[in-house]
Amino acid sequence: PARVLAKKPRKLFESIGYAEDSDEAALVLEASRLPTEDVIRYISEETKVDPKNLYIVVVAPNSIAGSIQVSARIVETGIFKFNTIGFNIKSIVYGFGACPVAPVHPDPLIMMGRSNDMLLYGGSTYYIVNYPDDAKLKEYIEKTPSSSSKDYGKSFVELVKQFGEEILYKVDPNVFAPAMVIVNNIATGTIFKAGRLNIDVVKTSIGLT
Repeated sequence: PARVLAKKPRKLFESIGYAEDSDEAALVLEASRLPTEDVIRYISEETKVDPKNLYIVVVAPNSIAGSIQVSARIVETGIFKFNTIGFNIKSIVYGFGACPVAPVHPDPLIMMGRSNDMLLYGGSTYYIVNYPDDAKLKEYIEKTPSSSSKDYGKSFVELVKQFGEEILYKVDPNVFAPAMVIVNNIATGTIFKAGRLNIDVVKTSIGLT
């Protein structure tokens, strides 16, 4: 993956001590147009891979492929939230997730709202971890789902209509998380669950109210 070769975000890859070396790289870009030569050159420089050995998939956000690739991030979304709140993600040994795929809308901003609502209100994740302290683990898990955010309950579609392209700077970043998180600690056998699926918001997001 190009992101691994470029170590983006660097702080994350340094913290988990993971690296790869390859003369080829693959990358998925969510964009409405093909990347320019300058963009290709930048990716090549960051990954140290010759442009002819770059494999770039470009998907429009308001397309079936674009919708699928967002929903496919559900496990990654949970891991990112774990890392954000300070949990040692190196203790995660397995992850599984399920997430609905948003129906396509011609407006890219509305589509972004729908796709995110699928993650935040319809996405569920299951992780197996090896963690020594159940009490501390429970604290982390309770902070993980999207319901821990002050902006929880608001459809991302409505937030997009309110803030437009500035939404990522206006919304509480803690909302970017799965709706439901289940964790099995193999060190103790304990299972924890936090959050819930909010089908009402999912239906509102896609106009099924």
